[in-house]
Amino acid sequence: MSADYAHLCSSLLEQCFGKVVQAVADCLFSATTRTLSQIVSSTNFTRKEVVLALAVLIKFRLVNFEPSKNNPFLAEYALRREDVICLLRYSRYIHLVQTKYGNVGASIAEELLNAGSETATALLLKCLADGENKAESAETYRDTFLKMISDHYIIKIPDLVPGDEQDEAVPKFQRNECDYFMLPTIDLKILAQIQKGEATLSKALDAAFVWSLNYDRFHQEFRDDIMKLAIERKLGENAAECFSFILNLVYNTTDPWQRKASNLITFVEIKQEIERKSNNLELIKYLDQYICLIVDDSLGFLRKVGDMGGGQYQVDMEKAFESLAFACVEAVITERFGSKAARIFRVIRFKKFIEQEDLQKEAMIPEKEAKSLAYNLFQEQFIHVKVIKKPGGGGSGPAKAFYLFHIKEKDTVRMLLDNCFKSLYNTIRRSNYEKNEHKGLIEKSQRLDSIVEAMKERGESDEYIAEIVETFTPPECEILNKVKNRIKTLSKAELTVDDTIFLLQMFQHHCTTLPTGIQQFK
Repeated sequence: MSADYAHLCSSLLEQCFGKVVQAVADCLFSATTRTLSQIVSSTNFTRKEVVLALAVLIKFRLVNFEPSKNNPFLAEYALRREDVICLLRYSRYIHLVQTKYGNVGASIAEELLNAGSETATALLLKCLADGENKAESAETYRDTFLKMISDHYIIKIPDLVPGDEQDEAVPKFQRNECDYFMLPTIDLKILAQIQKGEATLSKALDAAFVWSLNYDRFHQEFRDDIMKLAIERKLGENAAECFSFILNLVYNTTDPWQRKASNLITFVEIKQEIERKSNNLELIKYLDQYICLIVDDSLGFLRKVGDMGGGQYQVDMEKAFESLAFACVEAVITERFGSKAARIFRVIRFKKFIEQEDLQKEAMIPEKEAKSLAYNLFQEQFIHVKVIKKPGGGGSGPAKAFYLFHIKEKDTVRMLLDNCFKSLYNTIRRSNYEKNEHKGLIEKSQRLDSIVEAMKERGESDEYIAEIVETFTPPECEILNKVKNRIKTLSKAELTVDDTIFLLQMFQHHCTTLPTGIQQFK
């Protein structure tokens, strides 16, 4: 993990949990594992403060612990570095759940994200106590919760392994993938009794099972949406719908996080699936043509590998995210250096290795301009130079050198990813600076809004309300509007940069052998 990513994680943790948790996480980020005493000595906080910070991080599944190899009675803690950035995506998770399950699902997801992990009964009690959806019944919340588990959006935390007293110094967990999505028993009568204060949470039938959001399921949706949107923009809505059915069919037999390519599916299977579930008559009529369009497209999302069953097809994740990631890289180059620089980059990538003289001919750019643009790309590490030396005649003359431009694809993506981390960190810092700099003005505006709202509820006259509103002077209004617009722009920038980060991380997972932290179950 890079220093830029470390700064970003530190900033996100401070924003969400405060300085103590941030300091503990920074200490864990700088090492593979640390014991409690090592964290206490490194952070200069009290043992109690460090223990509480670790409890928060463990509850939010940002820290793992296991017995030390040297001393089985001593716990060693490790930060899940790749999951820290998920804190930034909470709004996206809630929005996705709201689109699929409505306000009830969004309420469940929000409470679960705020809690980190929680038992089903305790979570439903929080949702029912919330004033936003009081019209909804406990049964609706329960059914939605169980549906989200069935669809793998909510996952059960591994159970504690029962053991002797001597083993309780470091708790151990029993990981059984078959139990991760097993539906709990939620008794509505006990739930009602707890609401009335006639029973405690310990009497709930599911008190031993703790649940959390399954980030990988959400990331699978985000990844699929990127591919569908790319096809929709290029080939139209019907082709995107066709590819959506292909993906759903593929996941029946393929691990969603398989790195390179999916298992094989046949044309007959695709046709049967679409005829059974789609109402799009045009897609059903011209299905073979839409599949040919996707197969022949330069994006390379779908590949034909055989003729059995009307044709055998394979979703090529490696080719898909290579195409998408380098479309993103070219867009960045176009924004920074212009379209001619992007053309030079494309020529070098297509040719693999190319000399300066050949580059300007292939790109059809004047010599002086081509040299300048190539130098700029080289300086920013988008392209690299390989030197090949050839000895002179008879081995006695001066060595002749060939300078070939080429692209290191993995290094280019990693460099751009680090730039995104740095950009995101700067955006968050600037947003925090704007809020702190104008804290008094923002608080005054909020107080005034609450006073005006209370006056309207009491039925005060419009003239009296207008007098109160006028206490906020025009210069203050102008400054506040500027600050709000600036913060809004920075918030949009955060989401846009995170979209780019996610796309480049998908490239790293599907197109390299780098450890990415992506697993089917977490």
